Amino acid sequence: MSGHSKWATTKHKKAVIDAKRGKLFAKLIKNIEVAARTGGADPDGNPTLYDAIQKAKKSSVPNKNIDSAVKRGAGLEAGGADYETIMYEGYGPNGVAVLIECLTDNRNRAASDVRVAMTRNGGSMADPGSVSYLFNRKGVVIVPKGGDGLSEDDVLAAVLEAGAEEVNDLGENFEVISEATDLVAVRTALVDAGIDYESADNSFLPSVQVPLEEDGARKIFKLIDALEDSDDVQNVFANFDVDDEVMAKVDA
Repeated sequence: MSGHSKWATTKHKKAVIDAKRGKLFAKLIKNIEVAARTGGADPDGNPTLYDAIQKAKKSSVPNKNIDSAVKRGAGLEAGGADYETIMYEGYGPNGVAVLIECLTDNRNRAASDVRVAMTRNGGSMADPGSVSYLFNRKGVVIVPKGGDGLSEDDVLAAVLEAGAEEVNDLGENFEVISEATDLVAVRTALVDAGIDYESADNSFLPSVQVPLEEDGARKIFKLIDALEDSDDVQNVFANFDVDDEVMAKVDA
């Protein structure tokens, strides 16, 4: 998991500061709107909304935008769209399996965007179910190490009884993995232990990974960037693994 997670967390940091900030904000806002529509406007009674709001705040989305999204989603303010979640499956360069999660109000546009991004970047679409079996739905909480000497054992002690399966050291952060159904319990256990977390998401983690060298890594990153450039694409999950040495070359 480490190569992929490390890449994802580094990328998230870059996304917050670079020109894609507007796109990232739009996706976080959409998450909030959908969560409020599905489970109501009260974050205390709607854990998905709570996590969506937390993530948006950590990424510096202004509070007024967050409040409006909650109201639109809950039907308290006009202008909300009727988004649906669609999963597309495919293969990228080097046989890397790719799951693409879309949140869209226009199914045809989403399908077209995904297909174009895949075919232009060495990927191909696959039939439903032909790729998804390589992934498991899991809860993933990212915990920043901070300057207070937080150790892997501290994190593990806080979350073990809440259902956490493993804690991984990603360099600047720890990653806590659990069953998707235990995500809220794990996140709550961290807060109760006084440990701050960066994000809590339901994610798809690969059960089998494809190790990549520099050239393969560049190609898959280019494909994922192209997919994430679509406003309809909310998340991209892929089963590649890139070690630290290769990652350093790609970053350079």
